[in-house]
Amino acid sequence: MSVIISWIIGFFLLVGGLLSLIATFGVLRLPDVYTRNHAASKGATLGIMSILIATFLYFYQEHGHFNSNLILAIIFIFVTAPVAGHLIARAAYNSGVGLWDKSVKDDLKDKEEYEKQNSST
Repeated sequence: MSVIISWIIGFFLLVGGLLSLIATFGVLRLPDVYTRNHAASKGATLGIMSILIATFLYFYQEHGHFNSNLILAIIFIFVTAPVAGHLIARAAYNSGVGLWDKSVKDDLKDKEEYEKQNSST
């Protein structure tokens, strides 16, 4: 059983490191603030959560220590990182930061126009 849990811990560490690396490349290489924000909020969140799960399993397996702080950190990151990413993107949009020139559709612009049409009637 110990070997299986060690493999699971290694898997979570590898996945967490890989997702964090992919998120880093996304932040460096993607063209505009919205796609960069998406890469940072999704990839880094999943990467950090995977590493924290591996850390929790390691301490529980090796030392028999149930660390509730790690569980709280996982929940905190799971809840706050996507919300923060959404708010950063919304703030960038509201302050006038433009989309990438090859973007096909602006959903928020369509929504604002629809709301203006319905509020005036």
